[in-house]
Amino acid sequence: MPNIADFTLKDMVEFSAALRRLGSGATSMEEVADKIVHYLYENLVDKKTGDKCCVLVRLFKTHPYGELDEDLQEFAQNVLKTSPVSPAMKCLVLLASTGTLHEWHSRKQSRGHKAIPLPSEHFVEAFPMVRQLIQQMGLTVNTVLQPDPAVVVDMAQKTFNVFLIPEAVGSVYVPVQKDFVIPFGVRSVIGFGGILPSGNLFVIIMFSKVPVSRQTADMFKSLALSVKVAILPFDGRTIFT
Repeated sequence: MPNIADFTLKDMVEFSAALRRLGSGATSMEEVADKIVHYLYENLVDKKTGDKCCVLVRLFKTHPYGELDEDLQEFAQNVLKTSPVSPAMKCLVLLASTGTLHEWHSRKQSRGHKAIPLPSEHFVEAFPMVRQLIQQMGLTVNTVLQPDPAVVVDMAQKTFNVFLIPEAVGSVYVPVQKDFVIPFGVRSVIGFGGILPSGNLFVIIMFSKVPVSRQTADMFKSLALSVKVAILPFDGRTIFT
């Protein structure tokens, strides 16, 4: 059980192998996603204190609004303040969550991130972490909102960069400072993911209580492929449990 701040090549190899196996026997992408976030949360440990390194670990995936259930559609409409123009509008959907608080153990109990509508590049400006995440991964916002079928295959085979906010306190990209970052001692935020053959983005976001350097964060780039291997059988098929 390594400390996230001291993640090594050996740890990366062990984590990669474990994450790839988590899809075995699952019946939905959500079920695999839940296993993935729990694995990362439980196995990244501060050896000095014995505490979990992360306050919160979440897996998000973009999904067309028209294919969401009634509850998620209603949530997205409330954020959007209107009905979407098209059922094809992408939403960044929380697929799995776990963390320090009991209510963080279920995607259904999330109060602000169940389904973030992404109707336009301009609208994404209201979500600085989402915008920064997309840009740091080496994507454009428009590519995520309206993936070009002609280049989806190439994107699905590409390894993307890691999203990192090395110092969360005071960062404009982590807006919930007073109620989350400061009271829960969040020091760094890491995100890694990629594009599925369906053209949808998947990303894991980890809120760490220990500071993480860019060099260490880059080690997690390889884990994105292992996560993709685990959830890939359900892409375009059974997403939700």
